Amino acid sequence: MQLWFTEPHTDTVQLSIKVDRQLHSEISDFQRIDVFESFAFGRFLTLDGYMMLTERDEFIYHEMITHVPMAVHPQVRRVLVIGAGDGGVLRELGRYPEIDRIDMVEIDQRVVEVCKEYLPQTAVGFEDPRIHFYFEDGLKFVRAPEGVYDLIIVDSTDPFGPGEGLFTKEFYGNCFKALKEDGIMVNQHESPFYPEDARAMQRAHKRIVESFDHARVYQVHIPTYPSGHWLFGFASKKYHPVRDLDAARWNARGLTTRYYNTNLHQGSFYLPNYVQRLLEAVEDE
Repeated sequence: MQLWFTEPHTDTVQLSIKVDRQLHSEISDFQRIDVFESFAFGRFLTLDGYMMLTERDEFIYHEMITHVPMAVHPQVRRVLVIGAGDGGVLRELGRYPEIDRIDMVEIDQRVVEVCKEYLPQTAVGFEDPRIHFYFEDGLKFVRAPEGVYDLIIVDSTDPFGPGEGLFTKEFYGNCFKALKEDGIMVNQHESPFYPEDARAMQRAHKRIVESFDHARVYQVHIPTYPSGHWLFGFASKKYHPVRDLDAARWNARGLTTRYYNTNLHQGSFYLPNYVQRLLEAVEDE
């Protein structure tokens, strides 16, 4: 008998991955958590039946959501990470010795515990003593701090279920308030390809543009995400993601990466026309 995991991308499009075995399944207080072993993508994590990461391509997502802002901001000392229960963002941030403190806010502690057990490739950073864990709602957490963080990374799930509140105008406004005067926020920004995903992307972009002085979008290719064409948002009170990139400084670190480099950093902000038009449509409203 053959085992397949299938995720619907639209009413008429699905992604199917042949599975060797299911390693874990549970229903937490917030969502269903599953871990599978596959032939092509290694182990992968799903929440409520939606793909969160695979061992094969997770490096693309985690490098691009982390190293892009770190290569722009000249002095990141304090970071807030919202979501990121798989540990991939923490793994990448842990490579920067100048960071003094990382506050991680994850609503579902079980996601962290499951990833520690089954996905050690991404969950290697949880033991970093600079990390302070808060297992609570990120929407509520970010209401309190003012002018505290150099960088906020919003590694949220899709804009429904437990992650829905992380795509609201209130949330982005509170992130703006929580940042220092030269702070940067980076968020996963959905896909522009399928119409329903594109509308979610536009809603998020509109709300970010209303809160931040500089709001840009950049793209990556992630094979297991809907259409493979994925976006991140870069929002800042001061820095432009391309003009203020300090490529020489970042390259001098000598970090070994599999996807990110400073040439790609610049190129990722040059978007296809159809994506640019989708963004401009809500920027002009």
